[in-house]
Amino acid sequence: MTASTAHRAGLCADRVVAVTGAGRGLGWAHALAFAAEGARVVVNDLGVGPDGSEGERSGGPAGAVVEEIVAAGGEAVVHGGDVATAEGAASLVSTALDAFGRLDTLVNNAGFLRDRMLVNLDEDDWDAVVRVHLRGHFLPLKHAAAHWRAETKAGRTPVARVINTSSGAGLLGSVGQGNYAAAKAGIVALTLVAAAELGRYGVHVNALAPAARTRMTELTFAEAMAAPGEGEFDAMAPANVSPLVVWLGSAASDGVTGRVFEAEAGRITVMEGWRPGPTDDRGARRSPAEAGETVRRLLADAEKPGQVYGAS
Repeated sequence: MTASTAHRAGLCADRVVAVTGAGRGLGWAHALAFAAEGARVVVNDLGVGPDGSEGERSGGPAGAVVEEIVAAGGEAVVHGGDVATAEGAASLVSTALDAFGRLDTLVNNAGFLRDRMLVNLDEDDWDAVVRVHLRGHFLPLKHAAAHWRAETKAGRTPVARVINTSSGAGLLGSVGQGNYAAAKAGIVALTLVAAAELGRYGVHVNALAPAARTRMTELTFAEAMAAPGEGEFDAMAPANVSPLVVWLGSAASDGVTGRVFEAEAGRITVMEGWRPGPTDDRGARRSPAEAGETVRRLLADAEKPGQVYGAS
């Protein structure tokens, strides 16, 4: 069996997958893992710095990933557009169609950090982070969904998959990351809405809150992300997260949609979000003091909230 034949025989054989922010870190690991399972991959990356700095922009990372995939017998192409713009997101879809004739899976992964405590967080840093994470998810999702809707209306209902990238910061909060946490929480809500709206077009949409060593985490959480000693399991390697992403991006994940997962090391967790807890309905308006008494009583029976990352 040749290398190219082996690639066509995997879990994602002949599927076309677009991965944003795939030049390094998690996106790089996802792109390689999809290719290893037979997918043809559109590798998107702008090559900017870990804080989005234009001064560190480079055309190299995406091209290097494509070269790595091709050297292993796979198929891949570079997309260098900014997916937080309508033009860049639309061209991500058109690149897949022009190169491979279809698009089956979208992995939204692009992002960067500009961490500040709230009192020191200026508008530009807020807008930049929300733009790349939240708008950078919305626009590729919108344009991919429009393509899949058109396919359905033409009688070719796809087996389409979207995997969005949230974060533990978006689920629990993270001190010093108000902009990032808010954007990642928004991605979870976007995922739930998209799953409900797009199911009729053959699209499953899920979100992932990964923990892995990347340029964004190795400085912010340096101790937790430290590389292991020689011969030890590298729990924070990005490649540990990719198998779940590949499965969610395959036809094998039929029926799994509108879900949020945590993944790190060897652990996969189904996250269970907001749901009604203790409640009291007196059928009449309360005074402020009575409302406070009710809240105190209900909180005594409620589960304790998760610890915000970095909280003392």
